[in-house]
Amino acid sequence: MVFKIRINANYGELDEFIKKMTDILYKDESFKIIGACMKVHTELGPGFLEAVYQEALEREFIKRAIPFTRFPKLTLYFDGDKLNKYYVADFLCYDCIVLELKASQFLSSSYFDQLQNSLKASKHKLGMLINFGTPSLFYKRIINNSLNSH
Repeated sequence: MVFKIRINANYGELDEFIKKMTDILYKDESFKIIGACMKVHTELGPGFLEAVYQEALEREFIKRAIPFTRFPKLTLYFDGDKLNKYYVADFLCYDCIVLELKASQFLSSSYFDQLQNSLKASKHKLGMLINFGTPSLFYKRIINNSLNSH
């Protein structure tokens, strides 16, 4: 990616640009979650059902003192009103990061869409899709873009 910066840009604009490029939403929390996931994947490897990874990850979260709720019921909203239906995620960590675990050889785009929609409807800022089903752990941070547009 190429960035063009005006030579005559004031330093305040440049400082703000650099700050935006280095800010990562929930950086430390995400790092700790991925570390726990890597530990689980390293020990178990691919090939188990999601439930096995969920239980192992829960134990690893406890060991690492990562605050979490397993199978949280996330409130959903439509047009500003609370819906009767809710979304159940695999984990909610730090009361702000929605985790969806998979144990699949391939991830379809519907998994990403589902998490993005869950973030939008529940008004959470960050979700992480984590796949234990491949030889290397796969993870993707998904930002709720709908919050920026309001």
